[in-house]
Amino acid sequence: MKLRFAVVAGVLLLAALGGAQTKADAKTEAKTDTKIEVGEINHAKFRIDVPTNWNHGLVIYCHGYSADPVSYTQKELSKVLAVFVKQGYALAQSGYSSGGWAVEQAIPDTEALRRYFIDKYGKPKETYITGHSMGGFITMAMVEKYPEIYDAGLALCGPLARASWFMQRPFDFRVVFDYYFPEALPNPAKVPADYKMSDDLRKKIKKLLDSKKEASAAMRRLTELKNNTDLANGLVFGTYVLKDLQQRAGGNPFDNRYTIYTGTPDDNAVNDKVQRYAADPGTLDYLERYYSPTGQLARPILAIHTTYDPTVSPSIPNMYVLLTREAGKGDLFVQHYVKHDGHCNITPEETEHGFSELRQWKDKGERPAAGGQ
Repeated sequence: MKLRFAVVAGVLLLAALGGAQTKADAKTEAKTDTKIEVGEINHAKFRIDVPTNWNHGLVIYCHGYSADPVSYTQKELSKVLAVFVKQGYALAQSGYSSGGWAVEQAIPDTEALRRYFIDKYGKPKETYITGHSMGGFITMAMVEKYPEIYDAGLALCGPLARASWFMQRPFDFRVVFDYYFPEALPNPAKVPADYKMSDDLRKKIKKLLDSKKEASAAMRRLTELKNNTDLANGLVFGTYVLKDLQQRAGGNPFDNRYTIYTGTPDDNAVNDKVQRYAADPGTLDYLERYYSPTGQLARPILAIHTTYDPTVSPSIPNMYVLLTREAGKGDLFVQHYVKHDGHCNITPEETEHGFSELRQWKDKGERPAAGGQ
């Protein structure tokens, strides 16, 4: 089994939203050619941008993994998000009412914002959904579950696979790291509640990796990461996400008692000596609920990924290719790659190109060709 480090987040079920409360002090302001509204619904911050040349289409944007809930100001949009508004689409973003692996919160918070938008601005003629990283995963789940709401999805650098599968990767990654570098980081099956990410910790782990060249080379080969900086960042971040998942699931959801590790210089020694952990009862169910994709699409999804992503391996969404084919829906999923290094290093021009192809697909049935942009 080759390990590829992937940490991002996903989603699932829509909770009943009945009586969502919106703060009365939501702010609306006209800037340049766009009306910007910033507010809060059920403890989830939001931002809505409506251009003066609004074409009555809506793009819902889902943000990626953030340790804390995201809040918004009325400052200028990033160039990537401005792509949608410049083409005449309204853009709505929820910050979710929880940070981290905000699976339970992201779906109802996003739906509450969509309903609020309709109540205030009117029903859009078409609705797209997009997002980066964890937001790409949310995009996939929303299109699967709510085809009557979303016309199509643009999933950017997302881990399009079963959460229980790709989240096992950082756990196994940590297990093998602990074999080579014992006690450098907390127990991956029981990360302390006060564990935090920091630049100092990342520098400490990189220095340790640099000090043991053979061991760090083995880890880079195993994880297919290019350098010790990416490796150290991934270890620190991955440990934080493990803590997050343990708190949400009520214990450790990962089990490696029957795992056979391969890809190291001495697989026999690694398998003989790595620490083995049993999952806590009932915890895997949490990951499976939030979320296990089915591949059952009724609307198209276009995914875009970089060819080297140290956080979400581009190999992960390959599972979704198989899931859609098994469901008989392979004609509704296309994946593109862009030739960049880095997590979500997809340019505004590449995003605009993908969105244009997605609209053509939705409007005219012209399925984009697979491959590179």
